[in-house]
Amino acid sequence: MAHPLEIDPALSAGTVQRRAFATWLAAAALPAGAQAVVSGRAVPRIAWASGSRPDASSPFLAALRQGLAEAGRLEGRDFLLDAWWGDDSMERLEPLVVEMLRSRPDLIVTQGPVILAVQRSRTPLPVLFAYSGDPVEAGLVDSLPRPGRNLSGISMLSLELVGKRMQLLADAVPGMRRLALVSNPGHAGERRELAASQAAAVTLGLEVSYLPLRGDAALDETLQGALRAGCEGIVVFPDQGMMRRSERFAAFAQQHRMPATSGWAEFARRGNLMSYGPNIQQVFRRLGSYVDRVLKGTRPGDLPVELPVTIEHIVNLRSARAMRLPLSRSLLLGADEVIE
Repeated sequence: MAHPLEIDPALSAGTVQRRAFATWLAAAALPAGAQAVVSGRAVPRIAWASGSRPDASSPFLAALRQGLAEAGRLEGRDFLLDAWWGDDSMERLEPLVVEMLRSRPDLIVTQGPVILAVQRSRTPLPVLFAYSGDPVEAGLVDSLPRPGRNLSGISMLSLELVGKRMQLLADAVPGMRRLALVSNPGHAGERRELAASQAAAVTLGLEVSYLPLRGDAALDETLQGALRAGCEGIVVFPDQGMMRRSERFAAFAQQHRMPATSGWAEFARRGNLMSYGPNIQQVFRRLGSYVDRVLKGTRPGDLPVELPVTIEHIVNLRSARAMRLPLSRSLLLGADEVIE
């Protein structure tokens, strides 16, 4: 049988789009299937949907499993979990969601841009998310206290952390006067994060250059813009796309001695000077309790969207040494993790 989105090259573009959309809607309309049976008992099927490359040892997936175990649910006994991966490809996301829905899960746990693809499918299934942006602005929920739909989860857009993140970078680079703010302008909540960053810069006595990044092809030119503006450091607004570019930011930072920071530990662990923000593994661990409550009968629309409560500061001392950047003892002692 052909893949549901295989395309006959003889078809017109319009016909292809109509058929692909019809296939999408048909897949989205499928009801949840009969629950899987384990040792004579019906157990729910959970679909994990990530835009990343396949990673059986993913720390985020492991954290979700840990959260489920802490809620008293053991995989293979109380639920089955199928992992679906997007291979770091935006073009892969919609076919991924079609395939996932055809597997007829009972509940979906997802993250990053996959959330928006799941939303576009109009599936009635419960969907729990970890989202780097503003879920209200993205149209995922009606409000944080009362999501009101079939989606809920945790938003990692913690604007109150923006000022501290900038201050830590300024502390690491004595005499810093100007920062580059690099962001994805299409990311829900980006304007609010920019406003918070600009306000924090005023408080810290810093000037900023706003450099919106419009895709991979523009990254080199965006970073050259930071050089032309005389920036001495870079603050990268955190989202999944930016994290995939961490090594490119790190290479530029070391070449030009322009250290960079962002909001997720992954950014520092991939070679950048530091990160300050929510502990993402704890976010997915917390999602395990959301899954448990939904499986017990709570509607996602009645579960308030939470903000992270565990914050971590990661410093990459190897990166600092490569840039010949002396870090103060107090900064290193205040870090939750120092990469040597």
